[in-house]
This record gives sequence, structure tokens and C-alpha cells, in this order.
Amino acid sequence: YQRRVHGIGGPISKVGVQVTDSPYVVVNMHIMTRVGTNVLNMLGSNGTFIPCLHSVGYPLAPGETGPLWPCAPIEKKYISHFPEENLIWSYGSGYGGNALLGKKCLALRIASAMARREGWLAEHMLIMRLTSPAGQRFHICAAFPSACGKTNLAMLEPTVPGWKVETVGDDIAWMKIGKDGRLRAINPEAGFFGVAPGTSYKSNPMAMECLHENCIFTNCVDTPDGDIWWEGMDQPCNHGVDWKGKEWTPASGEKGAHPNARFTAPARQCPVICPDWEDPEGVPVDIILFGGRRLSLVPLVHEAFNWDHGVFLGSQASSETTAANIGSVGQLRRDPMAMKPFCGYNMGDYWQHWLEMGDKLGDKAPRIFYVNWFRKNEAGKFIWPGFGENSRILKWMCERLAGNVGVRQTAIGYVPKIDELDTVGLDLDASVLEQLLAVDAAGWKAELADLRKHFGQFGDRLPSRMKGQLQKLEERLNQTARL
Repeated sequence: YQRRVHGIGGPISKVGVQVTDSPYVVVNMHIMTRVGTNVLNMLGSNGTFIPCLHSVGYPLAPGETGPLWPCAPIEKKYISHFPEENLIWSYGSGYGGNALLGKKCLALRIASAMARREGWLAEHMLIMRLTSPAGQRFHICAAFPSACGKTNLAMLEPTVPGWKVETVGDDIAWMKIGKDGRLRAINPEAGFFGVAPGTSYKSNPMAMECLHENCIFTNCVDTPDGDIWWEGMDQPCNHGVDWKGKEWTPASGEKGAHPNARFTAPARQCPVICPDWEDPEGVPVDIILFGGRRLSLVPLVHEAFNWDHGVFLGSQASSETTAANIGSVGQLRRDPMAMKPFCGYNMGDYWQHWLEMGDKLGDKAPRIFYVNWFRKNEAGKFIWPGFGENSRILKWMCERLAGNVGVRQTAIGYVPKIDELDTVGLDLDASVLEQLLAVDAAGWKAELADLRKHFGQFGDRLPSRMKGQLQKLEERLNQTARL
């Protein structure tokens, strides 16, 4: 299979060869990647490829049929990556990224190490095109930790009149400096491997429209009429067969679909897929966006002062843990650039690579922003409506690039002037907007200790420029406190 094909053989195209004993993997990989004779012809007799060896880890005795979902016990599962050799071994799991080795294993863990050696970036990012009413195009790459709505944003339906979103990719971006000196991004995948529970026509109508045909549904509820159902879907389900193969009703006392139930769908079926989503040269990146799920402190949006400061913002990305994470709910979890589970080499060296990429890009580097859609009030209610209304924030970013709006400078970055954020038609009190954009210097000073602990993990691998960014933040906060 190939991680990038459009007439196959783009500038960042990589070929993988996976050997597996799982039919489930085979049919999923036919959706998620580009497979077939054309790829083999391009590879030829002496081409380079990434070997991917996979087994569900359930050897069968003669005459034994085995369980419906074979896998090894947890203590015998090995998902192993060898970045120096560009090699992947996976044993004992038949599900998701542990088995579809072209996804996180190749396209992020191995690819991130390859990208460092070859001078590009492999990132856990969506890619989207935003077009203004005047026809001006902006391309955004955005990284978010789990449970922050990355796929929803990639397929956003804007509430701002005249603005249009098109999806280039929902999960992974490979970015290389093009002949024009700009950073250009491709989606190395051919499909969507989405979390099903919670996906609905309310939360993500474009994702739902992808699912009418040519799809695979994993660990969902089978309904009596031969359909599929999961929790959070638009209509209720009164009876079905659950993900364990047992009869299920809402009174069963447990969820019918597994919390990590999935749909696998061809990207070409997305109603808002970008016409250029398979352009081998990629789309020019105007904006890089980081974010997290913080209930307080972090404002709705702020812009980095420069590239180095933007890398610093991405390096401290954090969320208060939810049920989607391992750990106590409510604890702060740092997930730099949303790459903590996927970076194929030392994170300190990874940040240094980002800084060096910025040096190469110079004044053609994308602008970097940080968002937080998840602020809550004292009553525990979200104070920003989110979903399609997030287009208002994206519009402001685009207007920043066009030079149409100003900013208010704060210790943590540039934030919008309240009267320049488009809130027409939005029932949002001015005091709430002030709260969303407020920068609490005392709260940020209290955050410094956790940031020092976070960066201290990387010892002498932490780039000096990152240390300098932390010191500058402290100085700006102290200066703000004196004003």
C-alpha cells in the first residue's frame, strides 16, 4: 500500500508493505490506504518500502476455528517500532492503530523519525481549507489531544455567512517545504477511521454523510433491520445485538457500542472533501493551530508572537483529563503538539526540529495560534457554543493574516479585540466574551511550576530556545503584575 498516491509518487510519498493474518486488517487497509498493482509497479524490483509485520497473536491448532475476535492477552501484546530501520512489528492485537500499521505506526511514529532525517514534518493534524466570501483561500493544519473535536473541526459547517470549509484530511498531515519556499501539507491517508459514539447529524453531519456505503463498522450495535447504531446517534435504539454479540436494550445496564467503536469510510465520500485533497504537491499552509481542553485559564484564542513562541505554545498543549484518557478525570495532562503517543524520537529533539524548520521557512512560515473551546463558568456550563460557531474564531485568524483586524497584546500572546470578533447573530453577552478572552496573569504565574516540571523531563535535550521562551513568559507575567 502507499501512504500518498495521486497518480502515485508525490514528493513525500512513502510505500509500506504489510503482512498480516487478519482479514479485518486487509479490508480496512483497502479503505485507509491506496493499494494495488500501481503501487507495486511504482515500487519496482528495487524500490524502498517500510516493512510492516502483523499478527493477531492467536495460533490455531489443526482443526481449531478460534474465537470471533482473536488476539493475545495484554501481557503478550507487542507493538514495536524500529525508527532507525523504518520497521514495524505488531503482535497480539487485531484492532485499530495497533493492527492497521499504515496509520499511527507508519504515518506518525516511523514517519516522524524519517521526517526529521529528511527535513519535513509528520504531524497528528487535520488539514482544512477555509474560503472567504471574496474567494480568498486559507489552509489550516490543527493539532488537538483526544476529546477536543478534531474531526468535527475538519468537517465544520460554518455559521458565518459566506465562509466555506473543505476537508483535506482529518487526522494526519505530512508537511514539506515546497519549491515556493512555503510549507505544504498532504493527507497521507485515503479514508477516515473515526470514533463512532457521539458522532451524529448534530455533532458532525458531514461525517454522517460519509457513512451510507463502502464502510466498515467495528464494535457497534447491530439493529434488527440490518442497520448500525451507537450511543449519541440522532435517533434512539430500542433493541439490538451489542458489541459483545449479546442481545441488548437500553435497560441492559451497559452501553451497546464499545466506547471506542469505529467507522472506516473512504475520504472521497465526504461531501465537503477538498478538490485538491490528493494534490501530490500539497496545499500551502497558512495557519498552524494548537489546542486543548481547559476549563479555565486558557483563553478562547491567542496568537503566537513568532514561530519560536508558537512552537512553545504547541509544546505546552494540555487538557484536563476526560474519560477518553487513562488517568484521573480532571487532572492536567500535557500532550505536546498532540504527539505524545506518536512521536518516534525524543521530544526535546522533536522541538528542536520544529525550530529548525522555522529557521528554514523564515518569513514564509505559517502563523501559529492556540484555541480553547472548552471554558466553563462557575456553574460548570460551557460558555462558548462551539461546533459551527468555531468558524468565527477561524475567520478572525484569517482576518489577522489579511491585516484586517488588530490585537491586544498580553503576556501569553495576542488576543482579539472584543469588537473585532464577529459575533453577529450570536446570543453571547459581552461580559461572557470578556471572560472567554481574559488573560489571568496570576493564574498563569501559578501555571509556571507545572510548565517547569513538564520541560524538566527532557533534561539537556530541551532546546535552549525553549528554555528562553519559558523565561520570557515569566518575565512578561512579572511585568504585567507590576502594571
